[in-house]
Amino acid sequence: MTGKFGRRAARLLAPLAIGVLFLATWEGVVRFEEIPPYILPAPSAVARSLLVDGPSLMGSLMVTLRITLAALAAAALIGGAIALLFSLSRILELSLFPYAVILQVTPIVAIAPLIIIWVREPFLALLVCAWIVAFFPIVSNTTVGLNSADRNLLMLFQLYGASRAQVLLYLRLPTALPYFLAGLRISGGLALIGAVVAEFVAGTGGAETGLAFRILEAGYRLAIPRMFAALFLLSLTGIVIYLLLDLLSRRLLRRWHESALGEEEE
Repeated sequence: MTGKFGRRAARLLAPLAIGVLFLATWEGVVRFEEIPPYILPAPSAVARSLLVDGPSLMGSLMVTLRITLAALAAAALIGGAIALLFSLSRILELSLFPYAVILQVTPIVAIAPLIIIWVREPFLALLVCAWIVAFFPIVSNTTVGLNSADRNLLMLFQLYGASRAQVLLYLRLPTALPYFLAGLRISGGLALIGAVVAEFVAGTGGAETGLAFRILEAGYRLAIPRMFAALFLLSLTGIVIYLLLDLLSRRLLRRWHESALGEEEE
């Protein structure tokens, strides 16, 4: 028990120690070199900006977070459904999967202005942009998972006369679940990136203004500590999203899948 607790403490304290050392070095270099805050603000200046501008930044973060979560949910539902269709029809997979790849590799910065023009409702336009960035890992991973069912088990199901629905429900879906959850963890960060990029392209202020516009606004005004504060909130949000999705994955897999069983035994 003590060894297990020690390993968990080390996992938490080691990155914290590195972070504290990095911030202390950053603070010392800025003070020693007398670097102006409009070039590189000290961590203490960023912290002050968080305290002063926190309420307005948090309001903008909620706008970005709403787009991110909606895009992630849409990516999970639509991406999972597309992967399911691909597993049921090889011809459909061969016909449509290349277009999913094309959509994924096309820079969202290039097509976001068109989406914003075509989709008149601002929130929906930003949602579509974020979804395009986030959906492919789920489609790709889940398709691989659905096609990775053990051949011996498939033959056993066929031997006992299982229907296609039973094979899908009791074999293919459980096999694909770890792959789906892995894609979901990747898509969580990508949905946030897509939302921020879409907000950069949209570039509109107002009451419903995302955090990306606050970053642009701070850059125009040379309020660099505020820009760093907004970047810190975005990074923290991405970390929290990943940790929550990782926790969900462990909870769903911990009692039966090798990837989670190994972590539980440590």
